[in-house]
Amino acid sequence: MKRNFLKITGMAAVIAFTVACKDNKNEVNAVAEEDAAVATAEAVTYNVDVASSNIAWVGSKPTEDHTGNIALQSGMIKVNGEVVESGEFIIDMTSIEVTDLEGESAMNLKGHLEGTLADKETDFFNTPKYPTAKFVVTGLKTKGVLTVLEGNLTLKDVTKNVSFPVGVKYDGAKMMLSSEEFTIDRTDWGIQYGSSNFTDIIANKAISDDIKLTVNLVATK
Repeated sequence: MKRNFLKITGMAAVIAFTVACKDNKNEVNAVAEEDAAVATAEAVTYNVDVASSNIAWVGSKPTEDHTGNIALQSGMIKVNGEVVESGEFIIDMTSIEVTDLEGESAMNLKGHLEGTLADKETDFFNTPKYPTAKFVVTGLKTKGVLTVLEGNLTLKDVTKNVSFPVGVKYDGAKMMLSSEEFTIDRTDWGIQYGSSNFTDIIANKAISDDIKLTVNLVATK
């Protein structure tokens, strides 16, 4: 089993970066699934405070952007001193929130993304069948001055390994882990609806393959 341990501190947080990128847009490469990191017996478990944690998202079309949040259902990080050794997070895909719209417009977009609207079940995340997603830590590495978190991201029934820079701070029994905004290509997970690369669609009606994400986690031991 792969095991990568690395002490990470707040000095690595909020740093401009280009790493594992496809095209200088902080778009991370999705590669083959890797073995999960394994913690030592001495590691202490920090449990994610789901009420204080979230994943912010941005999706776009040529004419507009949409923004929102996704909640975590549960999660834990195993830490030895200030050495992050492993972790696993369950993402509640039924919690998708749209923040740039209001009322019926927001509910319609939420229902389309979650797949709860009639005949729209498989367009995006199909939450009736796949109510959760998962991220499992596979390692941590340094790339220059950056601290890079690696992990297997499972969306629907597809698992890919991704990596992105993070910063971690400790405050007593509390840990705060945050990422810079990074971008994944949704089609790497088989989500092709509205993509100009997979359908014959008018350019200004196409939906970007890119989804921008920012992770903010709070965990306590």
